[in-house]
Amino acid sequence: MATHLLRNGATFWLLRNCISRQATINRCLHVTSTLDKNVSFHLSDIGEGIREVTVKEWFVKVGDTVEQFDNLCEVQSDKASVTITSRYDGKITKIHHKIDEIALVGKPLVDFDVVDEEDDADDSSSSSTSSDSSSSETEKAKSDEPELTPTGGRVIIPATPSVRRLAKENQLDLSKVPATGKNGRVLKGDILEYLGQVPPGTNVPHPTLAAKKPTASAPAASPAAAASVSVPADRVEVLKGVRKAMLKSMTESLKIPHFAYSDEIDMTQLVEFRNQLQAEANKNGVPKLTFMPFCIKAASIALSKYPVLNSSLDLTNESLIYKGAHNISVAIDTPQGLVVPNIKNCQAKNIIEIAKDLNALVERGRTGSLTPTDFADGTFSLSNIGVIGGTYTHPCIMAPQVAIGAMGRTKKVPRFNDKDEVVKAYIMCVSWSADHRVIDGVTMASFSNVWKQYLEQPALFLLH
Repeated sequence: MATHLLRNGATFWLLRNCISRQATINRCLHVTSTLDKNVSFHLSDIGEGIREVTVKEWFVKVGDTVEQFDNLCEVQSDKASVTITSRYDGKITKIHHKIDEIALVGKPLVDFDVVDEEDDADDSSSSSTSSDSSSSETEKAKSDEPELTPTGGRVIIPATPSVRRLAKENQLDLSKVPATGKNGRVLKGDILEYLGQVPPGTNVPHPTLAAKKPTASAPAASPAAAASVSVPADRVEVLKGVRKAMLKSMTESLKIPHFAYSDEIDMTQLVEFRNQLQAEANKNGVPKLTFMPFCIKAASIALSKYPVLNSSLDLTNESLIYKGAHNISVAIDTPQGLVVPNIKNCQAKNIIEIAKDLNALVERGRTGSLTPTDFADGTFSLSNIGVIGGTYTHPCIMAPQVAIGAMGRTKKVPRFNDKDEVVKAYIMCVSWSADHRVIDGVTMASFSNVWKQYLEQPALFLLH
């Protein structure tokens, strides 16, 4: 009996020891990696109220391993191009946008397989994934939301958010569009065909559209002639880039009560003065000295005497904010459209320094490399329409600024001198627009007279 108990005790001890060792092994065994984490890198706020950008170039591809601050891609907003850098170390697992696609601020740009990331990053990833999932469900719900019919009833029109956006931009009722998608879903092509637009990338009329909607310009009395005439279909283009920015800025601009003031400037002495400075400008890296740096410096001098033109209006508090720096915005024609960056602190720079900054802005504008900083904090604007043509114009104020000037082309015209003799003169016309809530006509005219005085007597620049 004692021997039997001894054997049972030994067996029990061995069994308990094996179970304990197996539990220890199980606690040390991981069937999945605890170090690798998948996180989404969201497009951060670029500033200047920019909410969406166009992806212009990718510097990475799926499978690449990157480190923090490595370049990921270059994006183009309606104002400038920006290079996006990585905030993680890891491998690229997904790229959310192709080249020329729209990326939204706050939405995923790329996904990373991040190694040995801290727990708070994992929490952030989980939060962002949950947020994206919620957003996706919301958009999906919106894509199938009911539309109101003309009779007041409700009918579900299946369509994706992008199709609904296109319909909204063209003020189109989706219930009127013939659907060709699965289960009656309205496709982008259905909207374009309904609007009379041929599919993107083609230059011939859509055959279905040609059969359904004869063009009004074809002779109704001659069917044979109508069939032989090929009339290009209307084209719908969604505004983006500089044009979209112009839509927003000019809508705000026309809320301002403008008043205009114009004058003529005798540039004869300035023409000679500029020629004398050209050699010195060449030594300082300015190969061509134009009239624009003189106009900018003259404006800065006049702003010192009439600082109300270098202010902005705070409607909420019914107050004026006088700007200390003279950051003068200059309209520049670029391949992307007309942009208006500014030259910082003109009050502290001479004409040659202003010319160098202006040339640098023009060069960055031509290459599409202007940054948001180039556009930030402008206080006053000048535009030179004379390089294109024209004499007088009515420029629109760029809110929150309160004034803008536009110079026309400098012309050689006959004028009378002090002895009533006819002489050749170089005459330039200027047009000012001012916010009449802040600036009265006398102030605008006085400012213009100071500006005019310095251009007509350029020796006065030596005092500054």
